[in-house]
Amino acid sequence: MRIDSIAQAQQMFNLNKTTATTRTMPSNFSDKLQISMVGKDIQTAKNALANAPEIREDLVASIKERYLSGTYDVSGREFADKIVDRYFDTLA
Repeated sequence: MRIDSIAQAQQMFNLNKTTATTRTMPSNFSDKLQISMVGKDIQTAKNALANAPEIREDLVASIKERYLSGTYDVSGREFADKIVDRYFDTLA
């Protein structure tokens, strides 16, 4: 048995080992949060919807005025077309 061969093998093994290193962060390091442009666009759209009124008063006032004066007339065909269009829009 050759002891010097074992010692040489051990030395080689120790040379190939990597030692664990600790990373030190600079003292002025701070966590940051970055939001993508898509995220910012979604947030902008949400804010716009939250601030928009549920009822479009200008449109309602116009229709109400025409209805009360008797000039508001919607044909059955136009009404049916709108219903069908909205139905197919929900399927897409």
